[in-house]
This record gives sequence, structure tokens and C-alpha cells, in this order.
Amino acid sequence: MDNSESDSRPKKLNDDDNVEIPETAHQISKDSWFQAGFVLTTGINSAYVLGYSGTIMVPLGWISGIVGLIAATAISLYANSLIAKLHEFGGKRHIRYRDLAGFLYGRKAYSLTWGLQYVNLFMINTGFIILAGSALKAVYVLFRDDHVMKLPYCIAIAGLVYIIIAFVLSLQDGIRAPARDYSIPGTTTSKIFTTIGAAANLVFAFNTGMLPEIQATVRQPVVDNMLKALYFQFTAGVLPMYAVTFVGYWAYGSSTSSYLLNNVTGAVWVKAFANIAAFLQTVIALHIFASPMYEYLDTKFGIKGSALSPRNLSFRITVRGGYLAINTLVAALLPFLGDFMSLTGAISTFPLTFILANHMYLVAKKNKLTSLQKLWHWLNVCFFGCVSIAAAIAALRLIAVDSKAYHVFADI
Repeated sequence: MDNSESDSRPKKLNDDDNVEIPETAHQISKDSWFQAGFVLTTGINSAYVLGYSGTIMVPLGWISGIVGLIAATAISLYANSLIAKLHEFGGKRHIRYRDLAGFLYGRKAYSLTWGLQYVNLFMINTGFIILAGSALKAVYVLFRDDHVMKLPYCIAIAGLVYIIIAFVLSLQDGIRAPARDYSIPGTTTSKIFTTIGAAANLVFAFNTGMLPEIQATVRQPVVDNMLKALYFQFTAGVLPMYAVTFVGYWAYGSSTSSYLLNNVTGAVWVKAFANIAAFLQTVIALHIFASPMYEYLDTKFGIKGSALSPRNLSFRITVRGGYLAINTLVAALLPFLGDFMSLTGAISTFPLTFILANHMYLVAKKNKLTSLQKLWHWLNVCFFGCVSIAAAIAALRLIAVDSKAYHVFADI
């Protein structure tokens, strides 16, 4: 999605399909539905899955956690399908989230959506860097637990292998361990806030915030192929994530860490291998989630042609390196993974994936929807708007509490 270049001029797909493609410096219309489905599946089975036992199951417990994950799977598939169906609305391919919003609402909505998406992807990348640092530190601790190599240092220097190892070692620990405590920890007040925060983590787990950008790479028929990719993502694709989340919570109960590999026991080399795999996958994944920003910068400044040309290479090293340096600074400053997941879900995933998706579909299809269908979409907009506000408040409170318990650049 990032390395290949294409003609940046607007053009038609073919003689039979009078659909305009907007200007872009990156490749579009080349991938099969399975390739897109694989990218989406990799996204939800990234190293973030090592945190869901601790950040979703511990605050919610067995019943609410299982029901919540299944419900989040269903509503995420529904919301993403709405966005996918609008990809060619109005005779133009909307290859960016902001393009679709701007086409439907105007220039102000274009800028607002771009801002929301930028925040969403920045926060996801910040979380990836925290994960990379956690993985690197976990490798170090396996061999030398002298506290010399602290988490901020690991972050600063900072695929399903880690999922398989986490699953197997957690299963092994769960079989051997005595009865676990599955009670939800905390006071009544803290339980309320952590539950709301966990609800934001649920939607964070399934949504990228860059569906139109991924769909832009898919071959025609673009809507049908993208729907196939989404069905793959939300059926077979969620199974590894379900497995490691549920088994991790089953094995360690309410003491499950927000980074599961900190809990597992077993051979040092196996755990080291899992952490290194998580680290490498995370470093690669953060570039995927930075690709909308890369595409924007490349298109704006006319960066096309050979990636190794002096101008292109120097531009990308300087600008992209600066962007990731800011990510790294924020990650090292406040390395609270669960809190970042909650805040990202609240301030960007809910608005982009659920509020905007329903409202854009309502605006685009208003003359074709029945009164009952319109009411359904308005209910979704209002409900997820309220949940988004509540989740943002809860996430900010969690960050404030953790910031009091741990100083900035904490070694947690």
C-alpha cells in the first residue's frame, strides 16, 4: 500500500466503469479481496491481542467479556460494511476516509475527519511503540532482571508466532495452576470507569480507522470484493484473537497483565522468541497504520518515482522519521497501553467507525431508506455518540490515575 507508485493524475478504471479515481501517489486497484482480508486480519491479530485478556476480560469478567467481544465483532462488521458500500458513491472512488466525508458534507467535514483519522492512527502507532518496547524489555528481563534496561529505553530503540506461543504457554499454565480469582478488581467507582474503558477497548480491537484506504487497493468489483474481505476478517480472522484473549484470562484470572507474555511461564528461549516476534511484527505494523499519513505527504509534495532517488529518500527519512520520533516520545512519556487503547477507541474509533459510518450512509442513501431504516441509523448515531463521550471521560480519568501512580517515562 506504500511502496508502489502509480500515475497521480485522475483517471478512469476502464471503459465499462465510469468511476473517477482521485489523485494519489500510491498504488490502487491491484489487490484481490483475499489480500485485503489478510491485511485486515493481520490488523486485528497484531501484538495488541496480547493485551486484551488484561484490558478487556479483567475489567468485564467472563460473561460481559465474551458477550462484549462477540457483540463488538458483529457491530464492527456492520459499520465497516456501511463504509465499504459507499466507496464508489456518486461516480467517484473515495480512496480516503476524508474524501468520502468531504464529498458528503463539504470541506469542513473533510478537515474534521482527517483530524480524527490522524489522531486515531497516531494513537494506534503510539500503542504499537509501547508494545514494541514492552516486548523488547520482556526479552531483556528473561536474561537479566537487574532493572538497568528500563521500558523507556526499550521504547526508544524500539506473523502469528507470538499468538501461538502465548496461547500454548497460557494453556499450559492454566492446566497446572490452582483455582484462579475471576472477580473484577477495584472499588465500585473504579469498576464503573474501567468497564466503560473496556467498552472502548472492545471497538478498538476490531477497527483500523482506515478502511477506505485499504479498499482503495482492491480490484474491481471493489464493493463486492471488500465485503468478502470483511466477512473473512470477522469470521476466520477473529478466531486467533478470541483464542488468546479467552485462554489468557482463563489461565491467570484477574491478575492478567496488559501484556500477556509477562504472565506466561516456560522455556526462556520460547518466551524470548515470542517477544522478539511481537517486537518485529509491531515495528512493521506501525508503518502500515502510518500509511495514510505517508500517502498524504507523498501526494502533497509530489513524491513519486524511484523510492531510492536522493530527493525521495531524503524526504521520507526526514519527514517519516520525524513523525515516528514524535510517536516514540509520546509512547515513552506515558506508556500506559490499556489507557491508550481506551482513549483511542473513545475519541476516534467510535466517531470514525460507528457515528460517521451510520450518518454518512444515512446522508448518501436518504432517498432509498425507509422511515424505520432512517430511525435505526439515527439511533446508532445518538447511542454511539453518548458512549464515545462516556468512554473519553473514563479513559482520561484512567490516564490521570495512572499518571499519579507512575511518573512520566515510567518503567512499568
